[in-house]
Amino acid sequence: MSAELIFNGALFTTRTLSSLWALMFFGYAILVLDGVEAFQPRSSPARVQRNIAVTGSPLEGSDTKIGVALTREEGKNAKLLKALDADESLRTMIQPFELPCIAHADGPDFDRLHNCLLNESWDYVIVTSPEAARVLASAWDSAKMGSTKVAAVGKATEQELSDNSIHVVFTPSKAYGTTLVEELPGSKGTKVLYPASCRAPGTVADGLEQRGFVVTRLDTYDTVTASWGESEQKTSQQCQIACFASPSSIHGWLENTGNNKEVVAACIGATSAKACQELGWDDGAIFFSPGSPGIDGWVDSIRNAVEKLNGGAS
Repeated sequence: MSAELIFNGALFTTRTLSSLWALMFFGYAILVLDGVEAFQPRSSPARVQRNIAVTGSPLEGSDTKIGVALTREEGKNAKLLKALDADESLRTMIQPFELPCIAHADGPDFDRLHNCLLNESWDYVIVTSPEAARVLASAWDSAKMGSTKVAAVGKATEQELSDNSIHVVFTPSKAYGTTLVEELPGSKGTKVLYPASCRAPGTVADGLEQRGFVVTRLDTYDTVTASWGESEQKTSQQCQIACFASPSSIHGWLENTGNNKEVVAACIGATSAKACQELGWDDGAIFFSPGSPGIDGWVDSIRNAVEKLNGGAS
């Protein structure tokens, strides 16, 4: 298996050059395993009661398979399940279980969104997650807002908007808020509405304001920890890999499993990977694909996690 090194900001590889910007701010040396990152150090909320169904019925010979926890909110793991099922080699080695670790609730600014959209003019409405897209769609009036420009981060976010008949005029070259900040067309005085999660960092709003944009952020939804029962607890004990798409799902996993960091973390992107590292995961047990944040890269991360457990990565 090939390996390259990023150290002191210098990247000794050609295959992952496009991912450099996404990695340097971590301040860590990173070991690249077939394009999927594993951290290598330079030196050594509110809860919601839900009735969650655990999906992933045992397959023939599943007792020899690696258990994989899918931790997105209930009903949002279908795309990853489909991608895993389409991968013939992975299908023979893993047993996925849907174990939602988070749920969504209205944020304090949810009721303001509709009025802001209708009664003020905006150069852009920025949407950075599929859930934010669903929230925007609930307040969108196509007849009155057909000319409003919408910018989206990530293919899944763009697809969710498209499914709700909201046209996207701009997506950044990488599915990161920092890339949106750098690439969004505009100048001083550009007026932006940013409906976001209560837990979203200030990266987007602060970055655009530094460029002179006028940003109105609305905390339209919140992410809360889903509460498990005995069935979910038992199922989690069968999992050697946990798939994370956000820091909130990581916190939900830890809270529901009694702080279990023994699982290998397969992350959708750099933000979740960094959160795992900060929360104390072993650095070599965190995998993500910096050049391909999204479902395809996520599957690559899971594949590399499986290889690690099978002795193919160190």
